[in-house]
Amino acid sequence: MLLCTKCIRIFLIRTILINVLFYISMYRFAFLAILTLTILSGCKTYVYRERPAKLYREVIDSSKSFDVAIVPGVPFYNNQWDSVMKGRVLWADFLYKKGIVRNIIFSGSAVYSPYYEARIMGLYAKELGMPEANIFVETQAEHSTENIYYSYEIARKLGFKTIALVTDPFQSIMMGGFTRRRFETPIWHLPFIVDTLRKLNDIELAIDPSSAYKEAFRSIEKRENRLRRLRGTFGAFIPWEDKKRRKAAPL
Repeated sequence: MLLCTKCIRIFLIRTILINVLFYISMYRFAFLAILTLTILSGCKTYVYRERPAKLYREVIDSSKSFDVAIVPGVPFYNNQWDSVMKGRVLWADFLYKKGIVRNIIFSGSAVYSPYYEARIMGLYAKELGMPEANIFVETQAEHSTENIYYSYEIARKLGFKTIALVTDPFQSIMMGGFTRRRFETPIWHLPFIVDTLRKLNDIELAIDPSSAYKEAFRSIEKRENRLRRLRGTFGAFIPWEDKKRRKAAPL
């Protein structure tokens, strides 16, 4: 009797497993989709909420502050900032007014639209009340890696010694390896906190973008093929002083 009971249990377990595997095989695409969404949901929470809050809290708890922050650019379309540019500029202004960063380098050439991204962001920052003396623009960069490199070099020329990257959470995590490996002076990441920005989201500003307009503009999509643009994204055209190590010297 005991043997029969054991056999029945084994049979039931085996039947359940077979059915589970059967349904996974029958609905594997749905199963993989659900699994992927679950993983991505966890990643999204980490990238957009947990990591930014942790980095900001570490700065506050240790009373850190920075001579300068780099804010990478975003294309300017239809005479208005989009949500990404708005988030980056508002967060930079928030950190400046909190005394966490003392100066801002806005970075970005006229890449996809005929406006220098850095100058557009600088105009918005002035409208927010940031002093012009604390705003710097870098207008050579056409890729995120170049935003950081060229701004870092401007920081060196200006004599700044401590530096942070102020951007959205996704770009911050994408640039983590680059900033960690390629610069002798640490670049602290301060991605914006979504919940904080929501409190500032009602702010709407109007600027005159004419001073940021580039004459004889040609989009990077017309000037370069996809492969070259991809190489640029990975920093292939950065003019490293140390070409062998591909690493920028300390500030």
